[in-house]
Amino acid sequence: MSQPASTKPYFLRALYEWCNDNHHTPYLVVQVDEHTRVPQEFVRDGEIVLNIDAGATRGLVMENEWIFFSARFNGVSRDLAIPVNRVTALFAKETGEGMSFTHTETQTQNNPSPEPPPRGKPQLKVVK
Repeated sequence: MSQPASTKPYFLRALYEWCNDNHHTPYLVVQVDEHTRVPQEFVRDGEIVLNIDAGATRGLVMENEWIFFSARFNGVSRDLAIPVNRVTALFAKETGEGMSFTHTETQTQNNPSPEPPPRGKPQLKVVK
């Protein structure tokens, strides 16, 4: 019998949607490691806090194991790849409401960060 899927990526997507529905700015807190592709010059004490609002990102994809998006840092567009297991919180900037998570080591130890999905129009999957 296989392990059940983690609830964490589902909570992250739900919190992101809740922030958007309530006109709040979602912020993601990430514990950075060698598999986390973020601008290292903005990492403080092994952690980075990222604004993942639709206006601050491009091509945000929140999968079960990875979060991908592009964002501008000091005017330069950067592609980010964040293992979901490295996310320690998602919260609304305006209220501080959100959820924190305990960090768990999973398969990213032997899996380098994959290439982000191609840019352009969002790809929607029809679910029936």
